Amino acid sequence: MELHFAADAPPLAALAAAKIAGVPLKVFNQDQPAGSPPTLLLPNGERLRGAYVLLRHVGRIASLPFFYGQDACQSSKIDEWVEYAPIFGSGSEFEGACSSVNEHLLQNTFLVGNSISIADVAIWAGLAGAGLRWESLRKSKKYPNLVRWFNSISAEHDAVLGEFVGTYLSKKGSAKAVTSKLKESQASNSRSTAVENGDHVTEAASSRPAFEVDLPYAEVGKVKLRFAPEPSGYLHIGHSKAALLNQYFADRYKGQLIVRFDDTNPDKESSEFVDNLLKDIETLGIKYNAVTYTSDYFPKLMEMAEKLIGEGKAYVDDTPREKMQHERMEGIESSCRNNSVEENFKLWKEMIAGSERGLMCCVRGKLNMQDPNKALRDPVYYRCNLTPHHRIGSKYKVYPTYDFCCPFVDSFEGITHALRSSEYHDRNDQYYRIQTDMGFRKVHIYEFSRLNMVYTLLSKRKLLWFVQNGKVESWDDPRFPTVQGIVRRGLKIEALIQFILEQGASKNLNLMEWDKLWAINKKIIDPVCPRYTAVIEERRVLLILTDGPKDPFVRILAKHKKYEGAGEKAVTYSNRLWIDYADAESISVNEEVTLKDWGNAIVKEIKKDENGIVTQLVGVLHLEGNVKKTKLKLTWLADTTELVKLSLLDFDYLITKKKLEEDEDFVDVVNPCTRKETLALGESDMRNLKRGDVMQLERKGYYRCDVPFVRPSKPIVLFAIPDGKQQTVAK
Repeated sequence: MELHFAADAPPLAALAAAKIAGVPLKVFNQDQPAGSPPTLLLPNGERLRGAYVLLRHVGRIASLPFFYGQDACQSSKIDEWVEYAPIFGSGSEFEGACSSVNEHLLQNTFLVGNSISIADVAIWAGLAGAGLRWESLRKSKKYPNLVRWFNSISAEHDAVLGEFVGTYLSKKGSAKAVTSKLKESQASNSRSTAVENGDHVTEAASSRPAFEVDLPYAEVGKVKLRFAPEPSGYLHIGHSKAALLNQYFADRYKGQLIVRFDDTNPDKESSEFVDNLLKDIETLGIKYNAVTYTSDYFPKLMEMAEKLIGEGKAYVDDTPREKMQHERMEGIESSCRNNSVEENFKLWKEMIAGSERGLMCCVRGKLNMQDPNKALRDPVYYRCNLTPHHRIGSKYKVYPTYDFCCPFVDSFEGITHALRSSEYHDRNDQYYRIQTDMGFRKVHIYEFSRLNMVYTLLSKRKLLWFVQNGKVESWDDPRFPTVQGIVRRGLKIEALIQFILEQGASKNLNLMEWDKLWAINKKIIDPVCPRYTAVIEERRVLLILTDGPKDPFVRILAKHKKYEGAGEKAVTYSNRLWIDYADAESISVNEEVTLKDWGNAIVKEIKKDENGIVTQLVGVLHLEGNVKKTKLKLTWLADTTELVKLSLLDFDYLITKKKLEEDEDFVDVVNPCTRKETLALGESDMRNLKRGDVMQLERKGYYRCDVPFVRPSKPIVLFAIPDGKQQTVAK
């Protein structure tokens, strides 16, 4: 296995654990940019990322007995200590943490169980990394149990830990200086989740209080969950939260995760949506055990409906829709509620046949029409629909409702915990009542808050309106909150995962700002994305350097001055340079400016047309000038035929209101202007961009390539990526 990390931020605990357990690691400590999380490359090509994810992995694969606990209980206790370890990087809480561990060790030889575990290694590394501060306490008598424990581990594993300390804790001054940066890195990494080459890597949520909540009645190895989207649209950011929470708990409890398509409404569903939902699930890195369809259970669901009708727990109702809705609201029993079983079966057969009489009917559960919870007032179980199903064609004329099939299929598939957003809270009693009537075991419901975003619609019905009315190109439009849309806009999946998991399984309703998500994204892309130069084509201004090189020459420059992995590019230097008009009009005669990646120049003459528009600048090089003393740092492009055409696209919110009220029509607040195109010229190296490449255009922002270079006359299309600063809605 290969371990990669920044030289200033070694994953101390994981390295120490590997030394103690004899887990071989090939260490590369110079090839990661500062601030990036440590990464472990596994033999199968998958990657794990994050300091404490690596520690846990070492614990799991080590041959050392009970290194990650003897049983599930011990493993959980070890997790507690691992999540506690970062506190030793907090100056204000350091001694309090020492006191707490010292008290625990009063009657314990090790932190968990009767042998060393990764819990001990995590705390030992935290103390060792504190450098002089810990050394001063170690020499005192303030924490005798902690010192005894620390010295015992150091002595017993001196052969390997001595080398470890010499390598990682004694470079360039005190260990404290080295590890102060580590703590900042770990604090950041502990909130991260990454996707590498489509592989999902989840980090322990050591700093996310929301994830300290356990699933009720969950047992390690026995948890079975399901993510059940309806194939009536693409996966959006709200669905992503549900999918990732299911994945998180499946991983945490070493359980199973099923992807089930709730395909019970042929009017809205299609194979296109199924295919793209699976694509989006893969993009999120969700690892599932099986894919199932509610339609697979249609025969058994019909048998259950007939069983309930025969037992008098369901009936067929031909009450008109509007009247039925009124009666449910008022708690009035339907006139059909006391039909005989024979009459109900007669009408049920009409429904199955899709006859004119059957189309007037539906099957309702006989629950309690006077219950204060209106969800229990005889909900609809089955209704007729003559639209062919995307999987099974016209075989059925009747389809179960979500309220009916969900408790059935959950129980039938052996689901132990159904994660549902709190918007379904009023239906929980209905869910349990239906399972009871069916004679099934109880499936535990775990609620979490729905993820709502400002200026954003997440209703698939409303999103479909934008598609059908040509307000967006498709479901993957960069203005859409779908996974494909925001990824196409330039969001890295690891940023989305980190953002969602930071919200945790909280049950509090929240309206989230997009700025926070894009700020996380910026922290991921900025340290590694290449830099390019572009000049806005409209009214661009030519700067002529009278003493500049008449014969253009080329220099090879780094695309990112702090990250070699971004590669190099060829930059042309000439006596004729294009600059942005906004820069040109801000320059004064005889002003000294800095030409980025070249040096200073003095503008001697400013030419304007009859309207006062700057048309040309004339200047001389002053390369010995002090770049720190100039006010303007100009980006520029040499006037050559190698420049490429660019189309820079910026996007705005689809609606102009931050939060839509329930009774408000979204059509009234549709933003009429959500797309802005700016034409520009880019440096020649940009013709090598591929679709999906992310870059920074110097002094203009971050962009993602959507359409790469094809031919000189066709522009490269770049989508502007928000950088986390406050976005204003277009007027």
